[in-house]
This record gives sequence, structure tokens and C-alpha cells, in this order.
Amino acid sequence: MDRPLTVIGSFVSPYVRKVLACLSLKGLAYEVDPITPFFGNDEFERLSPLRRIPVLTDGDFHISDSSVICAYIDEAYPGHPLYPRDPKDRARSRWVEEFADSRLGELFIWDLFYQKVVRPLVWGEAGDQERIDRALTEGIPAALDYLEEELPAEGWLFEEIGVGDISVASFFRNGAYAGFEVDGDRWPRTAAFVQRVLEHSAMASLLPFEDVQRSVDIKGRRQALLDAGAPLSPHTWGVREARKGPMRL
Repeated sequence: MDRPLTVIGSFVSPYVRKVLACLSLKGLAYEVDPITPFFGNDEFERLSPLRRIPVLTDGDFHISDSSVICAYIDEAYPGHPLYPRDPKDRARSRWVEEFADSRLGELFIWDLFYQKVVRPLVWGEAGDQERIDRALTEGIPAALDYLEEELPAEGWLFEEIGVGDISVASFFRNGAYAGFEVDGDRWPRTAAFVQRVLEHSAMASLLPFEDVQRSVDIKGRRQALLDAGAPLSPHTWGVREARKGPMRL
């Protein structure tokens, strides 16, 4: 591989975090263009027609969607397996990943993080408080009740940490950014599992870059990330003004 893989997308995105953690597990070098989808240019939209992040470029090959990217990484590169080998375990891993990306994504990102953080910051709008309250009182507790029965009391979902573990835990970091923490008395297994995964080096090593991205104005963000040692790409697909797209809710 002549050049590192390139990931387009913000360090704060749970889907980008998932891909970066999986690249770390594989021991693969990568560069990041840390843009949010709202600030992508026309070329970004060509690479990602739904204006979603992350996008992976590997030479002249590109693909979007975190699950597709992780499957590609696992099939294209040797090293730490991201999915279990047993067909039944592999199917279960994919289901856990889908539950996280769809249901936890809806609850923690669109109902909570987007309403409490993104809408005020990017669009200058107040979040939908009714939607926030419904997620906190109905949707999230129901999802946690399900996870409490599915997650292991110790260790990982399968023999080694993989996509399933990372997919679930990633959304809880964004939940924390929006002021949510798992009640360890009500959901002890889930709380312990999330903490284990977030403390793994593949996830913990990304936290300093997330802190920079959350705390620095967009105009000074790239330099601040470089100063923090983030592996940024020399090229950016970003623009200065936010654009509305098909994924804006």
C-alpha cells in the first residue's frame, strides 16, 4: 500500500469512530479529513451521494457506510479479525452492528446528540425537546433493556473485540457528549460493557482528537488537530459554509 487509507469524516461521529477503531485493531495506517457531512463539498457528495460519513478511499477505490467499510477492511487486509469466523457468530455480530447503527443511531444521534448539540451549533436552531424527552423516557430505556440481556458480563461479545463491541459502545460516547450516562444500577451489564470497550486502546486513543474537535472553532480546528498529533490528510473535502442534505432531520 503506497499511501495510508483515507477516512473522510469527523472524529466525533460514532460511525467514523467505529471505522477508525477497526483500522487500529488491524494495525493499518490511515489519514483523516475530519469534516462533518454538512460541510462537505461537491466532490464529497460524489463520493457519498447521501452526504453521510465516513467515506473510505483506498487508492482509486472509495466506499461509504461504516458497515460496508468495516467488512471491506476485514476482507481486504490481514490481521486482527473484525468479525468472528463461525457463521452463526458472524451473523449475530452483524445483527448487533445493525441494531447499533440503526436503533442506537436513531436514539443517541438523531434524537439526542443532533437535537442537543448539532442543531444549535450548526444551524442555530433549538432542538426538539419533545423528541429528546421521548428518547430519554421511552426509546433509550427500551434499547438498554434489550442490551442488558444480550451483552456479556465480562469480556467481549465473541472471543476477541470486534465490530459488534465497537459499534455498540461508540454511540454511548456521543450520548455522554449530550449529557447521557448509563444508570449502572439499572443496567449494570451494559454500563460495564460500554466502559470496557471505550477504555480499549483502539477507542481511547481517539478521545484526545474528539476533545479537540468538540472544543475548537471550525476555523482553527484543523491546525489544532495537527498540533494534537492527529493523522490528517493533506487534502480536504470541506467547505466553510454548512449545506443541507438528504440526511438532515
